[in-house]
Amino acid sequence: MKVAIGQDSHKMDYNNKEKKLLLGGIDFQEDYSLSGNSDADVVLHAITNAISGITCKNILGKVADDMCKNGIINSEEYVKEALKYLEEKIVHISVSIECQKPKVTPKIEEMRSNIARILQINENSVGITATTGEGLTEFGKGNGISAFACLTVE
Repeated sequence: MKVAIGQDSHKMDYNNKEKKLLLGGIDFQEDYSLSGNSDADVVLHAITNAISGITCKNILGKVADDMCKNGIINSEEYVKEALKYLEEKIVHISVSIECQKPKVTPKIEEMRSNIARILQINENSVGITATTGEGLTEFGKGNGISAFACLTVE
């Protein structure tokens, strides 16, 4: 068994009305998004980093930057790139999201289903929690979104 933690965070972008707010590959249909070269999906980025923690092959950084330069800005593709190096079987993924907005709870089941599809695992092996952090951090104050992912493989 191996366990790895991945983390990512992005600032809110209230100016770009064309960009979608994606979390776990799900469109939250808000009038704001997250800043970043890619779609800035912090959930999928945290998952990518957790996979990299197992494989020791970093995807976010140079690999993802090169993908962005080639027009690949869908974070699902970064997860798939990371999975190419994973030899172990995924047992479970747990994701924790911190933000003031959007309200994450109504979309948790949809995100679980999508993440299970991407990772090719059962939905019962995908846990997602969300918190505002009582407004103690910039994420809880509405200035961005942070996500942690804990990946267990065997």
